Amino acid sequence: MAQIDPTVGALDANVRLIAAAVREAQAEGVQLLIVPELAVSGYPPEDLLLRDDFLAACAGAVERLARTVGATIVCVGAPSRSAEGHVHNSLFVLQHGHARCVYDKVHLPNYGVFDERRYFTPGAGAAVIRVGDELVGLTVCEDVWLEGDPVRAEAAGGAGLIVNASASPYHRGKAAEREDLVRRRCEREGVALAYCNIVGGQDELVFDGGSFAYDAGGRLLARGRQFTSELVVCDVPLGHSAPPPWSASVEALARSGVAVLTQLTPPDAGAAPVSAPVAAPFGDEEEVYAALVLGTRDYAAKAGFHDAILGVSGGIDSALVAVIACDAVGPENVTCVVMPSGYSSTETQADARTLAARLGARTVEFGIDAVIGVYRHVLERELGLGNLGVAEENLQARIRGNLLMALSNSRGGLVLSTGNKSEYSVGYSTLYGDMAGGFAVIKDVPKTLVFRLARWLNATRGEVIPASVIDRPPSAELAAGQRDTDTLPPYDLLDPILERYVERDEGVAEIVTAGFDPDVVRRVVAMVDRAEYKRRQAPPGVKITPRAFGRDRRLPIAGARTF
Repeated sequence: MAQIDPTVGALDANVRLIAAAVREAQAEGVQLLIVPELAVSGYPPEDLLLRDDFLAACAGAVERLARTVGATIVCVGAPSRSAEGHVHNSLFVLQHGHARCVYDKVHLPNYGVFDERRYFTPGAGAAVIRVGDELVGLTVCEDVWLEGDPVRAEAAGGAGLIVNASASPYHRGKAAEREDLVRRRCEREGVALAYCNIVGGQDELVFDGGSFAYDAGGRLLARGRQFTSELVVCDVPLGHSAPPPWSASVEALARSGVAVLTQLTPPDAGAAPVSAPVAAPFGDEEEVYAALVLGTRDYAAKAGFHDAILGVSGGIDSALVAVIACDAVGPENVTCVVMPSGYSSTETQADARTLAARLGARTVEFGIDAVIGVYRHVLERELGLGNLGVAEENLQARIRGNLLMALSNSRGGLVLSTGNKSEYSVGYSTLYGDMAGGFAVIKDVPKTLVFRLARWLNATRGEVIPASVIDRPPSAELAAGQRDTDTLPPYDLLDPILERYVERDEGVAEIVTAGFDPDVVRRVVAMVDRAEYKRRQAPPGVKITPRAFGRDRRLPIAGARTF
């Protein structure tokens, strides 16, 4: 199982990446190699799939890749177009310089972040290949998530092994969910299953790898590491004591509607059994943090950025993002910008400088009081206002955003915005201010989880984030004595309401029934609905929850709530 990190649209680079995995597999004596879903094109290619030139280029890439394949049987994902013009999410079986057959994905997900029915036509149904005297069933990602065919039909027809090429996006707890699903299917159908998942970040999505194989009794044979590219090699005992005669199995499969696509002779396997890796799963904080780092690293690299720029305020959000940025692109490539105003305390500014120094990042400082004074003078003269209130608070945030973008323009770095999911949910953020930037690292991380991650970092690395940053009551420091709780419910109350409303789609009545104060619930729901126009203008960020803002949750901006 080659869990690799391809790039959408980088076909030549992806072919080289897959070819390197094939060479490594050959050196290991591998008979059958699985490469993830749509690995040739990168996943998800989205509307590139509507372009004839892209589909033609993908077909050429598969042909070039096939020419590099020798005796090892390679199952690799790529888009294909049939003679009738239908586009499929396909699994190509390559050997001896040719594509020997093609399997088309049957179940096309069309929920959450998936839009596969926009692009693909479902495949005809279950299919197997003959590898020596054994039958191997072919599936792609969602084909194993739904009960029934094609897995059940392939197993019933005599397949001892099901291979699955996958591109399964990460969210908290997803890895355990995948394995539990596959283990139960193996036990129920009496078949071994090898699940090869892609790894890496692509826009908002992160793919966590963790490829694995189970035998027909539901015993774990191998597990790859999460968030790491690697070749996972194991021996798979097949799911039956003796395969049926080939001619009989062909007849049985034909009657059950399972296609036999090709007959292949595998290379000889080594006599010694393979000592398969079984990587331990990550704990919750470690898993989320690794996803944030990988998502940031790949977004920057695949979008052509080598450096990162962010404002550090002495608050916990910017502190966490700074640590992530240094792990993602290296501290020597991170610029922490300190921008004090009259409302910035000496303590928070000291913490911001201490953080940057501990990380080894470059520090730049801009005092913004003089700039605020100019803006205030212009607005008061025009509007006749003695106190601009919230407008003045937003001025500070927008001045800071302007300065960060100016640094980006002059130095070419990627500006990282530092807002969390709790703030984005209720609109406790400033358009063109603290929301300015190219990538919102923690936009899907609730505030309570921000605190947990910060404490976990300090517990595992020493005090990388100053303790006072974690202990201080949260504040935007845009007005004298300001605290987040002046505007919002406490985060330990806010976040559970947001989880129910945003991620579970529960209504006000359901949330109140769960024990929350009706007035607080209605207030929070109104804030979430009102902030949709802000979120629509926010930069992308790493998805780590089952339902993130963006591709996952699509609601109208304009409208009225009458239900």
